Amino acid sequence: MTDPRPVLVVTSLHDPTADVVIHELHGRDVPVVRLDSGDFPASLSVEAEITSHGVQGRISTPSRTADLAHVRSLYYRRPSGFAFPHLSDQDARFAVAQARYGLGGLLASLPGCRYVNHPHRIGDAEFKPSGLAAAVEAGFAVPPTLITSSPDAARAFVKRHAPVIYKPLWNPVYLVDGVSSVVKVAEVAPEDIDDRVAGTAHLFQQLVPKTGDVRVTVIGSRVFCVRIDCDLLDWRTDYSRLTYTPVEPPPGIEQALHRYLNRFGLVFGAFDFCIGEDGRWWFLECNPSGQWYWLEPETDLPMCSTLVDLLERTT
Repeated sequence: MTDPRPVLVVTSLHDPTADVVIHELHGRDVPVVRLDSGDFPASLSVEAEITSHGVQGRISTPSRTADLAHVRSLYYRRPSGFAFPHLSDQDARFAVAQARYGLGGLLASLPGCRYVNHPHRIGDAEFKPSGLAAAVEAGFAVPPTLITSSPDAARAFVKRHAPVIYKPLWNPVYLVDGVSSVVKVAEVAPEDIDDRVAGTAHLFQQLVPKTGDVRVTVIGSRVFCVRIDCDLLDWRTDYSRLTYTPVEPPPGIEQALHRYLNRFGLVFGAFDFCIGEDGRWWFLECNPSGQWYWLEPETDLPMCSTLVDLLERTT
């Protein structure tokens, strides 16, 4: 008998990765309800009760309705933020908070649902200091790293560990001449450090001389490692210059990957490593909502079907 329970896909309207996952789910006759929590309450509605059996109720889009007590799994990707432009600033702040803790709390409390990943666990794992500390605990090699608001501490670190790069702790979008831009990873020298460092927290990290990079996508129990070769400090700045090769991880890496994910309660993670000149893999970061599908056509690795297996709950 076909399982009637739907998969919820929570993401923005323009998400090609979610598109291919939904296409695969449809091909398997798995019911799907796609929604963007940022559409609440304009075109997304919810009504739910907290009962002795947990959350009971429904969530509705203009074309679909899901029974919150019988959601098979939830794929949490990249929904847009709540917005109430018709309200005053103060009222909008109140409404956003109620939407986040109301709708967000319900979506995080579905009984018997498999989360890929749970939104609260995503939030925990997105803090870079937490991720780096967990990486050390899991057994990964992590470059020397400083998080500081002290210009003196930053200069001393740069001198001691040169070459050093600066990384944003979080990458909000900036508009530069009307074009969306992000703060890029860049090498820094002691003379680049000035009193502006005191204005907020900054992350500085020793630059590891590398022979290549690796993107590791972990989906449930499966691990997909792709070596990325280019001549760029940050390969994400120009995808046209990249070449891809599936590789096997060195001994101990696969076990450390799962220790890391278990630490945060995740079942999916997109890990970035660089390969040192001695062949050692150095942990850089793990994105719990990271991109992965662009690698599948380049490598023929079955990542989409593996993710859909997880959502369909065949594994």
